[in-house]
Amino acid sequence: MNYRIFPPQELPEATISLPQSKSVSNRDLIINALTKDAQPLSDLADCNDTDALIRALAADRAQQNGADGCPLEINVGPAGTAMRFLTAYFACREDRLTLLDGDERMRQRPIGPLVDALRRCGADIEYVDAEGFPPLKIRGHRLTGGVVDIDSTVSSQFVSALLMIAPLMGKGLRLNLVGEPASKGYIALTIAEMEKAGIEVDADRDRIIIQPQEYQPCQFKGEKDWTAASYWYEIEACTSGFLTLPGLEGDSRQPDRTCAELFSHLGVTTDFEGEEGTELMGNPDLDGRLTIDMSDNPDLIQSVVVTCALIGIPFKITGIETLRIKETDRIAALEKELDKIGVTITINGNASIEWTGRRHPIVEMPEFDTYGDHRMAMALAPVSIFIPGIIVRDAEVVAKSYPGYWDDLRRAGFTVVDPEEQRPENQSEEEGGE
Repeated sequence: MNYRIFPPQELPEATISLPQSKSVSNRDLIINALTKDAQPLSDLADCNDTDALIRALAADRAQQNGADGCPLEINVGPAGTAMRFLTAYFACREDRLTLLDGDERMRQRPIGPLVDALRRCGADIEYVDAEGFPPLKIRGHRLTGGVVDIDSTVSSQFVSALLMIAPLMGKGLRLNLVGEPASKGYIALTIAEMEKAGIEVDADRDRIIIQPQEYQPCQFKGEKDWTAASYWYEIEACTSGFLTLPGLEGDSRQPDRTCAELFSHLGVTTDFEGEEGTELMGNPDLDGRLTIDMSDNPDLIQSVVVTCALIGIPFKITGIETLRIKETDRIAALEKELDKIGVTITINGNASIEWTGRRHPIVEMPEFDTYGDHRMAMALAPVSIFIPGIIVRDAEVVAKSYPGYWDDLRRAGFTVVDPEEQRPENQSEEEGGE
């Protein structure tokens, strides 16, 4: 579906119930599945990515009970986290043959470093088609483990996938991280969730050691999603409205918790002690230019870049290396879509993106493509604050992480309608944004 979006006629004022963190939920699901006598989890993220993992684990349990001897066929669609975590999970599932696949984009996303590391741990994994990419044929058995090197610059999910199954390996695992880890905060999040389940982890900058151990049943507690919060920080930076985000925790271990500090440079103050929850407030203290390394927080780059473009803050952002292998090539997508609002960004290979603050004329009403990427859709929707009537194509892609995003946008006073509707009643040409 496509949506035409108009901004609130007044400053947005809303209390938004953010989705649960899929990053936390997905780790808890794998750990729980590896735990003897574990109880079913609740308070999980309600999104396509987590649903893919839930379905796969349920299918694994059902076939184990049925014992029909047939290969287990799992297709995770576009869910990258599920693909990486399940590759490791099924590699250590004794006497299980699994065919693990995804959608067409997933078949273009590299998984070779993870498969190589698992093979060195004793895994039996074959590529069904292209070397280094899904789909995979996995014959599960108890892994030996030992000392393994992994290229940690490609994806932190490769490291997390290995860590979560490490306690079940015969020799445990000493994982040597080669290169500067991508999104290393997510590795720390994985370790934190493992420690909640009783696992002892010895970690430093470039190596992690986990001895053979057993997970202990525990009650995992879900968290509101900090990455989802970034789109409301974006709206706050553009409107100085009155937004409350109940349950958003200031002491979260989610790496994108840094969103609060980052947006303080873009005119947003965070009050974690509001009467009804975390409150976002506009302030006039904007940086004249934003220069920042976002290698630990690549999922925030789209909301930060679009915010800067909308409120006129030149930027240079480094740490973009992983953006080309996400749901889409996010660097190319940002370049093309920002051009539609008069912003030409400079791309310096895979090293950085920057903008001088100069604009060119907008020749037509923007109709934004989303490239099958939920974060492109949510980051671009606030452009309507400045250009009422923009269109976001294939808007349903938000279901990957935040299915209720469009309803929440309406709750905040935005008008989200069929593209054939040109302008809501009672909204003049001059209204709709600063």
